[in-house]
Amino acid sequence: MIDQPGRGPAAAARDDGPDLSHAEILRYSRHLLMPEVTLAGQRRLKAARVLVVGAGGLGSPLLLYLAAAGVGTIGVAEFDTLDLTNLQRQVLYATDDVGLPKLDAAVARLRALNPEIAVVPHALRLDGGNVLELFRAYDVVADATDSFPTRYLVNDAAVLTGRPSVYGSVFRFDGQVSVFGAPGGPCYRCLFPEPPPPGLVPSCAEGGVLGVLPGIIGSLQALEVLKLVLGVGDPLVGRLALFDALAPELREVRVPRDPACAVCGDSPTVTAPVDYEAFCGVRATGPGTGAAGLPTVSVEAFRRRREAGEAPLLLDVRERFETDIAAIPGAQVIPLGELPARLHELDTARAYTLTCHHGTRSAQAYELLRRAGFGRLQVLDGGVDAWAARIDPSVPRY
Repeated sequence: MIDQPGRGPAAAARDDGPDLSHAEILRYSRHLLMPEVTLAGQRRLKAARVLVVGAGGLGSPLLLYLAAAGVGTIGVAEFDTLDLTNLQRQVLYATDDVGLPKLDAAVARLRALNPEIAVVPHALRLDGGNVLELFRAYDVVADATDSFPTRYLVNDAAVLTGRPSVYGSVFRFDGQVSVFGAPGGPCYRCLFPEPPPPGLVPSCAEGGVLGVLPGIIGSLQALEVLKLVLGVGDPLVGRLALFDALAPELREVRVPRDPACAVCGDSPTVTAPVDYEAFCGVRATGPGTGAAGLPTVSVEAFRRRREAGEAPLLLDVRERFETDIAAIPGAQVIPLGELPARLHELDTARAYTLTCHHGTRSAQAYELLRRAGFGRLQVLDGGVDAWAARIDPSVPRY
C-alpha cells in the first residue's frame, strides 16, 4: 500500500515487498544500479498495485512504461473499441487491432512486454456504483480519461478512498499533469470546482491533438506514479505542470488545497459518488434530443426530408480547413467563431439544421442562434461524421 506519497524515512520504513527472481534482477538491472531505486525500490514496484483509467492516448505510454518498470499489478479500466483514428497517437496498438476492444489488445500487449507482472482487465464504464470498490483494490490511480464526467468521478472517488490520483490531459499542443488527492494536497475540484458548460471545451475529436503530445504527458504521468510508489523525488502535489509543445516549455503553477472544496475541504459536502453525467450536463433528456436537451434530427431523416424537398437549410459551423477535408453537399458554411458577427447573413424566419464534426459545436451554435431570436433550429445528430458513416461513404471520415 502507498501510505504517504513523497520522499523520506516513512517510505524506507515500510516493507519493501516480494523478492525478485534472477530473471527480474536482470530485467530491471538498470533500475537496481540507481541509488534512488536499488533492489529495495524495485521490490516496492513489484508490490505496488496501480489502476489506469483509460487506455487511449495518455494510457498508451503510461501503461507501457509502468509495465516495463515492473509495477507488479496493473489494472486497466477501458470499455472502448479501437478506431483507425486512434492510431495517430495510441501507440499501444497496431493496425491489425482496429475493431477490437481496446482492453483485449492492451492486456495482450502489456503481458507480451512483461510477463513478470499481473495485468488485470476491467471491462466496464466507471460509475457511482462500481468506482469505490474498484479503487480500493489499488494503491494509486492514474487518470488517463478524456471526458469531464469521468474526470470528476475519478477525482472524487480517489479522495473518498484515500488514493492519490495522477492526472493528465491533452489538447492540440498543450498538456497538463498533476497529482491530486494526496494527503494534505488539493484535488481536481480545488482547481476546477465546476465543469464547463456542455460544448464549451472541445474534445480531441473536435479540436485535434498532436500525436506525440499524449506520449509526452502520459510518460510524465508514469514518472509521477513511479515517484509515488518509490517514495523519491518531489511529486506534483499542489503543483500543476503545464506543457506547451510549440515553445517547447514546461512550467508550473501552484494549486493550493481549497478548505471550502466540496470533496477534500474541511467540511466536505460530497461524501459519495454523484450522477456525474447530469453534473456535467451531458446526459440526453429523451428521444429526439441531444446531450444538452437540444432538438435533433438523424442523418437518415434529414436525407429523407432533403429528397422530398422539405429539409431546412444546413448550416455547417466547422472551420474552413475542416470543410476542405469533408463536407455535406449544399451546406452553408459559417465557422462558429465567426457566427456572432455574421448573423445578418441568416434569416430569423427560416429553419436551419446545424452541423459540425460530431455535434459539440452545433450545440453551441444552437444556443447562440436561439438567444439571437432564431426559433426554427435543430441539430444534425452525429454531424458530418455520421453522414459519412451512414449516408454517403464518398465523404471522408476524420
